[in-house]
Amino acid sequence: MGEKNITSPTYFTLLGLTRVPELQFPLFSVFLYIYGITVVGNVGMIVLTKLDSCLHTPMYFFIRHLAFIDLGNSTVICPKMLVNFVVDQNTISYQACAMQLCFFLMFIISEFFILSAMAYDRYVAICHPLLYNIVMSQRRCHVLVGATYLYSTFLSLMFTARIFTLDFCGSNIIRHFYCDDVPLLPMLCSNPQEIQLLIIFFSAFNLISSLLVVLLSYVLIVIAIWKMNSAEGRKKAFSTCGSHLTVVVVFYGSLLFMYLQPESAHSFETDKIASVFYTLVIPMLNPLIYSFRNKEVKNAFHRVFKKQCKF
Repeated sequence: MGEKNITSPTYFTLLGLTRVPELQFPLFSVFLYIYGITVVGNVGMIVLTKLDSCLHTPMYFFIRHLAFIDLGNSTVICPKMLVNFVVDQNTISYQACAMQLCFFLMFIISEFFILSAMAYDRYVAICHPLLYNIVMSQRRCHVLVGATYLYSTFLSLMFTARIFTLDFCGSNIIRHFYCDDVPLLPMLCSNPQEIQLLIIFFSAFNLISSLLVVLLSYVLIVIAIWKMNSAEGRKKAFSTCGSHLTVVVVFYGSLLFMYLQPESAHSFETDKIASVFYTLVIPMLNPLIYSFRNKEVKNAFHRVFKKQCKF
């Protein structure tokens, strides 16, 4: 009596972005276009930073990994989302849902710390230019990226294992367009408060710690630029971190919009909009920002393109 209906679902139903039939095809077209640009832009950035020797620097090493993370984040979610726009039943298997959650968490956590590593790189380049090659050695760059991937993999496996080793009750409908931890927790039979607190703690830690590194780096960068005597020097120094600053503002801005909403305005619908932005739109924008705002990337593209044309 009063017991919950414990189930072991073989699949979940994703509610998706909208249930309005008239919007399915237009949305499919929009997100197919977004995903196409994301793949071309990020694969292009990865290939370009590998092929052109002028881009074999710590900054572009981090940009290459940011492109890999953005491509992974978008690929984990968008192809399945596109399929769901054209089928009648928006389902995802139990195992596929667990994998999607695991990879999504891994990529989104990695993005926090890659962006903070990039901010640290800009700080060293501008504030300690003579020590740059020593401080940002190849070994240190690999350690920073390796630690990021290890930490994000550990957290994603921990959260996914804790959620999917518990039983689910009643409805198997996920009120989202992908398997996220927030809509999955209320579906658990046992009290999800422990997992919920862990998720809140690590989400806050990841957001605040990485943002503090970024903010502190840029405060020191601004102070260093302000002390420069040459106006041309100030302009050149600031231009080297303009693209990264744009990416940081867009990424953290969308996350802070979601987390800092008042409770009265908070809903799954607003979460969906924010999720679309940081899982699908930002991975498309990042390579474009680094391409259009960066002369080195443009020059590298022309060099590689001319080299390929000779063959």
